[in-house]
Amino acid sequence: MRDPIESDLLRTFLVITETSNFSTAAHRIGRTQSAVSAQIKRLEDSIGETLFERSARGAVLTRAGIQLLPYAQRVIELLNEAAANIRTKPLDGPVRIGIPEEYSQTVLPAALSAFAIRHPAVEVTVSCDYTAHNLAALEKDELDLAVVFDWSNQNKGEVLCVDPTVWVTSLVHRVHEAVPLPIAVYRDSTWCRDFALKSLEQIGRRYRIAFIADTSSGLKNAVSAGLAVTTLSRSNIPHGCRELTSDDGFPPVDSSRVVLRRNPYHSSEAIRELAEMVREAFQPMSSLLLQP
Repeated sequence: MRDPIESDLLRTFLVITETSNFSTAAHRIGRTQSAVSAQIKRLEDSIGETLFERSARGAVLTRAGIQLLPYAQRVIELLNEAAANIRTKPLDGPVRIGIPEEYSQTVLPAALSAFAIRHPAVEVTVSCDYTAHNLAALEKDELDLAVVFDWSNQNKGEVLCVDPTVWVTSLVHRVHEAVPLPIAVYRDSTWCRDFALKSLEQIGRRYRIAFIADTSSGLKNAVSAGLAVTTLSRSNIPHGCRELTSDDGFPPVDSSRVVLRRNPYHSSEAIRELAEMVREAFQPMSSLLLQP
């Protein structure tokens, strides 16, 4: 029976994989090159396979090394996560966060669920509401954190990503070719007047309001059914629909920044931890959303 694989050997293996060089890896982990070579030899003996081939290009993974790589990454990630959770002081207390409906079923549920599992003693209250309402609640000390849209570049808060608002139509229906153009809008929305309607008026596009809704879900239902075109965040385009671009004769609406705002009156470790998890949840979106 072969000896069990030591985590320290896997860590050295990963550093060499990243640097492709035994000498550079030794410098990074603070050991001599001979010590690093000895560690890899022990790892190879444990596995019974050669893991690296040394060449003019540096240390190149063998077939066995390529097979080991994802397992080594998973093992070290789990060990790091376990250490972080054990060392972390348990958090408690309430945290109140406001989020837009656009992200209530996409980006944020995973982050909020993971936070609840990691910190079960923290009482999280979520308010799913419009940007204006969440900002007002933040100022009244009714929320601790708020994810909001900023289309006026106020330079307040932490920018999580840019999620442009675009015109959207159904893939099945060709309602975007109708004259006048049937559109779906939010009820009593100054944003619709100042951005959505203005974008059409600036190019002289005739339109009629065919559908009025209180939520983005209502707008998505209208466009999916082919009743109207509407404006949605690019990340929120429903299945069976597509963005209308300049090739279709539709102008951009805005380039809304998604911003994390904090309560100006107080904070806590639980609030800071949740803010970090929200930030991480939006990271994968940052590059994707800028692609038309």
